[in-house]
Amino acid sequence: MSNLAATAGTVEAPPSQLRVLWQMLLRDRFALIAAVFLVVLTVGALVGPWLFGDLATKVNLRQRNLPPFSFEHGLLYVLGADSLGRSLLARIIVGAQTSLAISACVVVVSMLIGGTLGIVAGYLGGWTSTIIMRFTDVIFSFPSLLMALIVLYILGPSIINVIMVLSITRLPIYIRTTRAEVLEVRERMFVSAARALGVSTPAILVRHILPVVFPTIITIGAVDFASVLLSESGLSFLGLGIQPPEFTWGAMVATGRAYLQTAWWLSFWPGLMIMLTTLSLNLLANWARMATDPQQRWPS
Repeated sequence: MSNLAATAGTVEAPPSQLRVLWQMLLRDRFALIAAVFLVVLTVGALVGPWLFGDLATKVNLRQRNLPPFSFEHGLLYVLGADSLGRSLLARIIVGAQTSLAISACVVVVSMLIGGTLGIVAGYLGGWTSTIIMRFTDVIFSFPSLLMALIVLYILGPSIINVIMVLSITRLPIYIRTTRAEVLEVRERMFVSAARALGVSTPAILVRHILPVVFPTIITIGAVDFASVLLSESGLSFLGLGIQPPEFTWGAMVATGRAYLQTAWWLSFWPGLMIMLTTLSLNLLANWARMATDPQQRWPS
């Protein structure tokens, strides 16, 4: 008996879910590199304006269009300077905060509104679902970039208007995906049991439906973050995004467009950051989808 107790005492507890996910991330080199890049980028966006805010806006015409890898002016000019002599590295770090903040706000707003409408449409059905889905079809009938250009041209470019327009254009993705999953979840036994026990509809939606569909909504948001970042950069590139003195990576690319023949680095470095951030988000979202789906990770 004592031997059995000793043997039982030596049995190791199963690893926690976080530890399993960490081990899976270490095995996927591309996802690990993407995660490290996004962490460094986020930290830089948080502390960058506090450390390099003055240098990003300080004009120094003596260093106008300074080429990259010019170490005689300090490490902050390693990527060169723009047409007003401002450090490109400092402006990329500071501009990351605005670009990422706008994208995050758009994803959160569209996720909350679209997810809520999708859950209501999927669970209630009937005329409520019909109205919500026709609203979704109306948004889908307009090209998202064209609708954003028209609205911003009428209302004027500003941070609030950009967030509002991009949030509206992203709503159908969350509504349709969430509704499709809720249509299946509402037929499960635990939902039927809750209805039979007289649980109110809001309580069923919050306590029983939302926890099941929430991982799907988060996954969509991670993938959509990259699309929103590209859309915001496109609007800024066309001059209908963030206006000076504020700037984003897309606005930096637009500013350097006039100097592509003589100072290619003005557009290259912010464009490279947009590409690397989008690629990292897609790689990490794809890894998260496989890591959280038992059917996907079973072969590994």
